[in-house]
Amino acid sequence: MMNKHDEKLIALLRTNARSSISDLARNLDVSRSTVQSRLLKLEQSGVITGYSVEFGATYIEGLVSAHVSIKIRQKLTTQTTIALKHIDQISALYAISGEYDMIALVEAQSLEQLNHILDDIGNLDGVERTNSAVILETKFKR
Repeated sequence: MMNKHDEKLIALLRTNARSSISDLARNLDVSRSTVQSRLLKLEQSGVITGYSVEFGATYIEGLVSAHVSIKIRQKLTTQTTIALKHIDQISALYAISGEYDMIALVEAQSLEQLNHILDDIGNLDGVERTNSAVILETKFKR
């Protein structure tokens, strides 16, 4: 069970996952051993499963991103999901309700690369149709 200190610890890590144990302890006004102990418990309980890289604004501004809605033949959902997982430019894939079955977040280096990726997705066995929306601007992200 998480307490308020755990929630604040997680908030600090979301801001900077590379924060030192000392900095975290100082911000939480607790000892280093307390932070280490809470981190271990959060990791062992599955609340924290890893730490990741967050890209800088300059890099992200150079990417072309799109949400791609994908309609899949139901009997081929597993096979198609596996194939989509092998496309490195898909950073996230969500199962959704509604007319489409999944939404993929695609991040490409250029419009030309995005076009090729969209073709690759559309040509996968099991994909009936797609609908793409290019992201023009991110207003905020948490």
